[in-house]
Amino acid sequence: MATKGSRTPAKKAVATKKSGTSRAKKSVKPSVPKRTAVVAAKAKKKTGGRGAMAEPMAYSLADLKAFKEMILSKRKETLEELDTLKESMMDVTTGEYVSESSNYSLHMEQGTDAMEREKTFLFAARSSKYVNQLDDALARIEAKTYGQCRVCGLLVPKARLEAVPTAQTCAEYKNTGTPCERGKLAMANAKGA
Repeated sequence: MATKGSRTPAKKAVATKKSGTSRAKKSVKPSVPKRTAVVAAKAKKKTGGRGAMAEPMAYSLADLKAFKEMILSKRKETLEELDTLKESMMDVTTGEYVSESSNYSLHMEQGTDAMEREKTFLFAARSSKYVNQLDDALARIEAKTYGQCRVCGLLVPKARLEAVPTAQTCAEYKNTGTPCERGKLAMANAKGA
């Protein structure tokens, strides 16, 4: 029979785990909404009750210039791809859509040719839509509203705009349909003001 001082290491770990559980519950961080409320309360104290510290509502002119150059580069690249797609769809001499490619008509079935033409049309339509979105982004840059979230009005993070220059919301809203915590806080402050 084991004495009180000769517990096995496994029993010690269990005993420690049991006794540490009650302490761990006390030190758990509050949930995200509670932390947001705490942050908002601290911000109100710092600003004298005027609400959270004001975040910038627009990117600087230097940032907008960098975004504009990036968008113009992507636009040029997309237009070149679109021209290439259109050239593959149309006969250069007649200006009409190619019904069959003479190079492949002997070796491939007609159904495959039709499927390839349909894919080319879809790629062209997608590229055309993307060019329109880039043009809209350029218009927002000119209006100095580029990068503002259309839901909460805060700035979309630079990393997101660099990855998706046509983005008009944060990634969380795009994926879930609900604003991010920063946005929720800003909208709550706007309602309270």
